[in-house]
Amino acid sequence: MLEGFEDVGSLTASPWIYVVVGMSVLLDVFLPVLPSGVLVIMAATAAAAGSGAATGQVPGEVPDILALTLCAATASVLGDLVAYRLARRGGARLDRAIARSRRLTSAQERLGTALARGGGALVVLARFAPAGRSVVSLGAGATHRSARDFLPWSALAGLTWAIYSVALGYFGAQWLGPTWLATGVSVAALFGAGAVATYLMRRKPAQG
Repeated sequence: MLEGFEDVGSLTASPWIYVVVGMSVLLDVFLPVLPSGVLVIMAATAAAAGSGAATGQVPGEVPDILALTLCAATASVLGDLVAYRLARRGGARLDRAIARSRRLTSAQERLGTALARGGGALVVLARFAPAGRSVVSLGAGATHRSARDFLPWSALAGLTWAIYSVALGYFGAQWLGPTWLATGVSVAALFGAGAVATYLMRRKPAQG
């Protein structure tokens, strides 16, 4: 099991892991099927594995935890900003597409209410929910919400998600060892947070 994990760890030893993680996180606002969270967890798990003497690696050969967290958080905010700008300039065609989607329309209404009240917990929750980031970022742009209202919450959401994902991979490997079991448990915890976020978003009423 450890040998198999070391094979994966060798893939994360290159500085290119930051580019791969960053691009995946940035683009999954448009392609939610990209396994950006899983990549972050695997890189963090490799960092935890490489920090131990069992792997024979030195710290310079594994991802840096702080750099990995900042990379994921920054890419998350940049992706949100790109989606927000594209939706804001989308014009009538995008407006019609959103009007045909009950999910997007509902998200627009809830997001507008939340930001108007000075609260953006919905933005943070959406970052964990499957495709929630896409819905909220596109919805904020399509309804011409102020960037000053949206981006601070996007930054908080991206940082919270990045810290949580990196912590899952790192501490999962510390507690369970550098095995596929640790990675599997960490990924399950990430999906569990997504399920909870989805539930909370759906049950939260849109109040006037």
